[in-house]
Amino acid sequence: MARGNPVSRRQTLQGVSALGAAAILGSVGNVPADTSGSPAVPGWKSGGQANPEVAKRVFATPLIDTHEHLIEEKERLAASNPRVQADDWSHLLSHYLNSDLLVAGMPKDAYDKFFSKGTDPADKWRYLAPYWPAVKNTGYGQAVRIALQQLYEVDDLSAATVRAVQAAYEKTRQPGFYRQILCDRAKIESCQVNCLSRPFGESEMPTFLMQDLSIVGMFSGPDFQGFGQPTGIEVRSLSDWHRVIDWWFDKYGKYAVAVKSQNAYSRDIDYEEVPAEKAEGIFKKRCANESLTTTERKTLEDHLFWYAVKQATAHKLPVKLHTGYYAGQNRMPLERLLHNAGSAAELCRQAPDTRFVFMHICYPYYEELLAVAKHYTNACLDMCWSWIMNPVAATDFLKKALVTVPATKILTFGGDYASVEPVLGHAVMTRRGIALALSRLVEEGWLTLSDALDLIDPIMHGNARQIFNLAEKTRVLHDVPWR
Repeated sequence: MARGNPVSRRQTLQGVSALGAAAILGSVGNVPADTSGSPAVPGWKSGGQANPEVAKRVFATPLIDTHEHLIEEKERLAASNPRVQADDWSHLLSHYLNSDLLVAGMPKDAYDKFFSKGTDPADKWRYLAPYWPAVKNTGYGQAVRIALQQLYEVDDLSAATVRAVQAAYEKTRQPGFYRQILCDRAKIESCQVNCLSRPFGESEMPTFLMQDLSIVGMFSGPDFQGFGQPTGIEVRSLSDWHRVIDWWFDKYGKYAVAVKSQNAYSRDIDYEEVPAEKAEGIFKKRCANESLTTTERKTLEDHLFWYAVKQATAHKLPVKLHTGYYAGQNRMPLERLLHNAGSAAELCRQAPDTRFVFMHICYPYYEELLAVAKHYTNACLDMCWSWIMNPVAATDFLKKALVTVPATKILTFGGDYASVEPVLGHAVMTRRGIALALSRLVEEGWLTLSDALDLIDPIMHGNARQIFNLAEKTRVLHDVPWR
């Protein structure tokens, strides 16, 4: 299997998941489902009305995954990453679904014991059991259930199945399991990873786990330790910090597929153009560890944001920005999120030569983001995370996007996980939603069947190849200095 293109179209067509296609086709009129060898996907309800030709094509088409937080496989196998709380079956629930558990009422003591390394995996069900019925049908829950079924052949978690789940977890978690899950099972051609432990992840699989260059620490804070220290540059002035930012782009710009910021977790994305002379004094206060006012902090962030974005544009790197919903629980100011789409429009107006990729459909305010992408040449939409946040809303978003926004601007999949196993479940949910959105547009007369079929390749992988210049990046990544 070639490193640069681990899943060819021929291989995908030959190896398409009978489970996934059967699940979607089993709900279509009189079309019989081919259920040979696999049960139906959990969470798929009968009466879903998917066009059989559309569904078969969607489930046979490779995906490009435009957003993950995956740790390296060697770190996962060594359980050396702090994001691996316990190296057992509970790990599948440790990203996103853990928040649903707390919101459902799981006490902190039970939560800690469930995810603890000190609790016997066989005993963990008793902590989960009271809350599993409340979360198993959320998008987060469905992604995990699909992964359990496809990887471990277990229909659902229960007292009777947890030992089998743990045994299958241990059997699966072996060297090479990332490619086995992502390539062979999920039919993912390549992934784009936003490393959370360092500004750029030097992956051992560089042409498959492609990397974003994080810019959030370049302007938020800024992060003197994480971004400044590795450069060896002594930072005393704003121009010194500009040199730090330059260093990261000079070192990794040609290897990165994009730059990424999740700064929207702490503020709106309303960055204004601020000249260096206005930011210089504030930066010196920051160097002296003096406290900054809210206005000063925003002024400094705004200046450094645009400095980093201009570097990204010079290196022909798209700028990925978080919009909308927050991960976690009990800390999301919806009033701030309401303004994300308007701020996104202003960014596009201010920097017409920069390609912005607005992530997560700005959920729950996604109608406004459709207007941004329809109006601005340099705005793209990335549906990463959305299928597990709210699969019904994501299906609605794609349905509306396909008749509103030029199809070249739509990216449909990013698992957004630190754990590899639920990416498989998310990919199945994405295929299901794509098939339903296209089928409903055909049924309602907004698309012909031929039009719908023609859209599948672009929105599942073709647009990503073009937007992120993946052919050239793959060529460069075959010869990285860290391998």
